[in-house]
Amino acid sequence: MADQPLLRDHDHDFKVKSRLDVTKTVSEYSLPVNGGHDSCSYSKNSYYQRLSANVEKRKIDEEIAEKLDVLNFLSTWKTIRIADLGCATGPNTFNAMQDLIEAIVHKYKSLCPTSPLPEFQVFFNDQASNDFNSLFNALPAERQYFAVGVPGSFHGRLFPESSLHFVYTCYALQWLSALPEELSDKNSPICNKGRVHYTNAPHEVLNAYSTQFAMDVENFLNARAKELVPGGMMVMILSGIPTGMPYSEIPTGIMFDFISSILMNMAIEGLINEDEVDSFNIPFYAASPEEMTGLVERNGYFSIERMELTNPATWLGSGPIDIRAWMMHVRAAMEGIFTEHFSRPEIIDQMFQQMTEKLSDCSEDLKSRSQEKVQLFVVLKRK
Repeated sequence: MADQPLLRDHDHDFKVKSRLDVTKTVSEYSLPVNGGHDSCSYSKNSYYQRLSANVEKRKIDEEIAEKLDVLNFLSTWKTIRIADLGCATGPNTFNAMQDLIEAIVHKYKSLCPTSPLPEFQVFFNDQASNDFNSLFNALPAERQYFAVGVPGSFHGRLFPESSLHFVYTCYALQWLSALPEELSDKNSPICNKGRVHYTNAPHEVLNAYSTQFAMDVENFLNARAKELVPGGMMVMILSGIPTGMPYSEIPTGIMFDFISSILMNMAIEGLINEDEVDSFNIPFYAASPEEMTGLVERNGYFSIERMELTNPATWLGSGPIDIRAWMMHVRAAMEGIFTEHFSRPEIIDQMFQQMTEKLSDCSEDLKSRSQEKVQLFVVLKRK
């Protein structure tokens, strides 16, 4: 099918990128989530992401217990330093950091039951336009760590060399740092006219997305290789997909197709300009485990301790999907990329309302497709 992911030679991909080197940066897409604490804020609409991340908690605890060399760290450093990259603004980052620290403390106590606990420092990172005020106003009063805010893109260096012991990133790395301009160039063979994503697009469009993702991961891993101490651990939770599965077969892909059709209908009705739709692409990519494995091995700085796909929606149970709540979560995470691009921001309410209605009409199909393993869980160690 058109949007079926391919296992390709990434050396070739990087050569292809030289023909796609005119890019639009993520800052132009306003990717930071909705700040504040109102009804559309990420802090009020991010518990689905937290429930999905919780699916991996037991595995993270296992990896820390078996493989994190806490005593070796503390023989050189007196403080364990942890970074959450792409922390956003909601409570999820605080819960994740507390879980990590508890797992590290549990291991340390098992090794040194009578010794005083180490101190912890947690770095909360996101883009400079992230709502850090809301984030730090919500810091837990009782916490086991010193908190620091670090604005900037995690696709480049953020910390001094060999300064971190543990890096965590959850549902952030699937957002691309850039998109090829050719996707919106009507004269380009990879123009993505009438679509907002590579879902149901020609392979050339998928390949352009995949090439950019490969470059982003390479930059991300290079930066972390400098910042992590030898033996330091990194946990990455991000959107994924089984090799060979078209993205159109999972709920997010269905949603992206509906966004395309809704925006095109708005253009036909004269609510927005058709050129605005043709020049709009969502910078979101889901990699397969095989694809990510190839990128990590190509980079060479990390050993793969664990790599697997899981079902992030096991918490849904047997009941129906609450489409309205799902759309509120999507809006809280993605609204900025729409309001930044389209000249009439008032159409955003209408778009999300129509999308809620369309997805509600196929809720049973969405429920059956929600059992797919589309969450990629990766544990790496710095060599």
